[in-house]
Amino acid sequence: MLQKFDERNRDILVNIDGVLQHRDEARISPFDSAVQGGDAVWEGLRVYDGCIFRLDAHLNRLVSSAKAMGFAVIPPKEDIVREIRRTLEANGMRDGAHIRLTLTRGVKITSGMDPRLNQGGPTLIVLAEWKAPVYDTGGLRLMTSAVRRFRPDSLDPNIHHANLAQSILAKIQANAAGADDALMLDVRGFVAETNATHVFLVDGDALLTPTTRACPEGITRDVVLDLCDREGIPALECDLSLTAVYRADEMFCTGTMGELAAVVEVDGRIIGDGKPGPMTARLSALFRAEVEASADPLL
Repeated sequence: MLQKFDERNRDILVNIDGVLQHRDEARISPFDSAVQGGDAVWEGLRVYDGCIFRLDAHLNRLVSSAKAMGFAVIPPKEDIVREIRRTLEANGMRDGAHIRLTLTRGVKITSGMDPRLNQGGPTLIVLAEWKAPVYDTGGLRLMTSAVRRFRPDSLDPNIHHANLAQSILAKIQANAAGADDALMLDVRGFVAETNATHVFLVDGDALLTPTTRACPEGITRDVVLDLCDREGIPALECDLSLTAVYRADEMFCTGTMGELAAVVEVDGRIIGDGKPGPMTARLSALFRAEVEASADPLL
């Protein structure tokens, strides 16, 4: 799975600290914390017909992550919303768009790791692109990566930080193996997530998903669990071994970038009957209905 360049994005404007710049001219300082050490937090937002789905939940997670990272200054949420709106309006985007929202600790007075060198406040980057959900609806093929997710006392996964070296290394392994993405385990050998998404298994009429001990709190993940509760679908957060994956009736991934996407193969093992299953289809339809009913108006 390789995303393709969309010609509509050739002349997009990127918002850096309130200044809209052509993508070819947009720059951040080499002294910025994101460049110096991946010292930033981020969110992915999806735009549906002038609305953003679960905008407040995403902003709450951004602020929570910035607090956990000890950012001295965090912009008010209303200021962030204003810059998101300005960016979408400047690019004429109302639907079929994805936003990468990044908040860095800001620019340092000199190169170094110490956060006390950041004395000018944070950097806010709003990158909006024309982008449909990125995964093939026919089903994904995963391979299990040798790269493990950290445990909370090493680097808490519930900090949605921009240091993505683990995910990148796992994705490199998946690319080399000819898989779409990498399935990642925690240090105990239980399933955590993929390099980019949360995972769910279907076992009979029940849904199973890993705990958030080794994967971040997911907005789309939470929506799926809420839908299960509403629809009377049994759902359990628990430790899942690869054995549970291989014998699952269905499997799917969740995330803002790709919504719900079926998984049909893991490590060369066919999952279920090798095609998207009825539970995945049912929850995908419920998810789309939830987006239509409750996305937050912005434009």
